Amino acid sequence: MSVTCIIVEDEPLARNLLVDYVKKTPSLQLIGACANAMDAMDMLRQQPVDLLFLDIQMPEITGITFLKILQKRPLVIFTTAYSQYALEGYELDVVDYLLKPITFDRFLKAVDKAIHRLQTSKQSAAGNTQSSPVEKPEFVFVKDGTKMVKVMLDDIQYVEGMKDYVTIHTHDKKITTLQRMKLLEEMLPADKFIRIHHSYIIALRAIDAVHRNEVQIGKALLPISDSYKKAFREFIEKNQMQ
Repeated sequence: MSVTCIIVEDEPLARNLLVDYVKKTPSLQLIGACANAMDAMDMLRQQPVDLLFLDIQMPEITGITFLKILQKRPLVIFTTAYSQYALEGYELDVVDYLLKPITFDRFLKAVDKAIHRLQTSKQSAAGNTQSSPVEKPEFVFVKDGTKMVKVMLDDIQYVEGMKDYVTIHTHDKKITTLQRMKLLEEMLPADKFIRIHHSYIIALRAIDAVHRNEVQIGKALLPISDSYKKAFREFIEKNQMQ
């Protein structure tokens, strides 16, 4: 069984040691190693994985906070020099809790636990004849300065792209974040949001009027570009019939 994983560790020596351990373990496939939670968030948006090796004490966002804000959690093995976080780690249903300095033998035991849990989960899913409805996210987290901000999907009216930044326009405020437009588009539910221009994604529920080449949301008139016009018209027609 091949298990994809990401290492999130701010100490270079500890990070390099974990990278070495992963490379020595045939069952693990390393997708990436990073020094902070923000980089890990970007990695997970681009490619979900089975397992995170997650440090707890990190700058800006701790591993525990990062784990709490993830909407889709992979399995997690905490790595830390501080034993006082063990109880909270287990309350978050982590697979294991590795205290530094981490030996290879102890590392392998934690990996075995993760593989066993993954195998059990897959067997349970295969034996379940009735599929459960997929729970759709109700919010997204975006970086605002040095903090992560929760934005409820129902509050978003439209998203405006500006070079390497995007501005999320809600009912009562604007949130500007360092984010690629494409990644944010992938985070938003396709049945609620539609891209109408290279620089604009709009919420279906926020539309007040559709003109020939523009969408009106409140006082804002947003252009519909030729490349997105056909998909937008089909999106509107589909939702009219529902």
